[in-house]
Amino acid sequence: MRITEVEALYLRLPDIQARTDSSQDALIVRVATDAGITGWGEVDGCPHVTKAIIEAPTSHTLVTGLRQLLIGEDPLEGARLWRKMYEGTLYYGREGAVIQAMAGIDLALWDIRGKALGQPVYKLLGGGFRKRVRVYASNMFQFSAEATADRARRAQDQGYTAVKFGWEPFGRDAKTDCAYLDAIRNAIGDDMDLMLDVGLVWDAKTTLQRARLFEPYRLAWLEEPLHPDDLSGYAKVAAGTDLKLAAGEEECTLRGFTRLMDEGRIDVVQVDLTRCGLTQAMAIAKQAELRGLPVINHNFTTDINVAASLHFLAAVPNAFIMEYCVEPSEISRSLAKEPIPIVDGHAMVPDAPGLGVEPNPAIIEKYLVR
Repeated sequence: MRITEVEALYLRLPDIQARTDSSQDALIVRVATDAGITGWGEVDGCPHVTKAIIEAPTSHTLVTGLRQLLIGEDPLEGARLWRKMYEGTLYYGREGAVIQAMAGIDLALWDIRGKALGQPVYKLLGGGFRKRVRVYASNMFQFSAEATADRARRAQDQGYTAVKFGWEPFGRDAKTDCAYLDAIRNAIGDDMDLMLDVGLVWDAKTTLQRARLFEPYRLAWLEEPLHPDDLSGYAKVAAGTDLKLAAGEEECTLRGFTRLMDEGRIDVVQVDLTRCGLTQAMAIAKQAELRGLPVINHNFTTDINVAASLHFLAAVPNAFIMEYCVEPSEISRSLAKEPIPIVDGHAMVPDAPGLGVEPNPAIIEKYLVR
């Protein structure tokens, strides 16, 4: 079996709001083979940039587009192909958008392998630690405390046992922040887990002040309060509060996650499969396990990411919950022909060959940017 085509398909809502909301568009990766097996992946990055990285022609041996590197290759040789992509982009890659583009292809290659071998991906990864995963409803903060509380109440009514809110307009001042958290806790009571994604807005001292202020709200974790490069700040916060710190969605390499764990001293390691890929995510999870740290996914995009996340979380012992974006974007909610159901706050790990989801051609056609 050989790879015959690698395509990057950019889907976009007609109106993109100026918010930190990656459910508004998507870059879908399609890898075709001469055996008639097609694999699907996804990249959560800058779509135009990562699409160009995939489609670029060869400049020289260390500056090559990913498609050029993969045509004619055996898709079952995943570790070797990851290395080939890494070495073939050495001058302009090694971090950031190039790794993200590689990640989307990596997911599609795992999908192909599972389909070719008739096995769900989690089994190829050596997993099966869990067949269903607890899910938390992941939301953007709304622009009033009341509307945000309504979102929290709706998640509880739908059977979720945990909810997270993130990013703007939260974090601007302590009084407003507490008004939001008061509204959420009053809406959902004491039994539902509440997580908070601050969105990179504070320094270490402000984070410690807020951590003390937020103690009555019983947060399960505080996510990304600091800039991702402020590792010393993360370490100061970790030493100064009992509140768990979660981070990692800006990282896409094992090196980056190792720095975040060892220098930043975070408590919860968040891996986005559409930025890291499954091949690399397994190595990240192993390093987290050696440090006694849990891993979870990051996901604010489509059911391709949901499916990849479920296989990942099923394949590692140190996972415990899955992020699930509940923003109403049709790209996010309806890309899959058969969206993964959330029942009683849990998702079943797909058991079909490959990743277990197939895109709906009608949704691709509706939102494809040509």
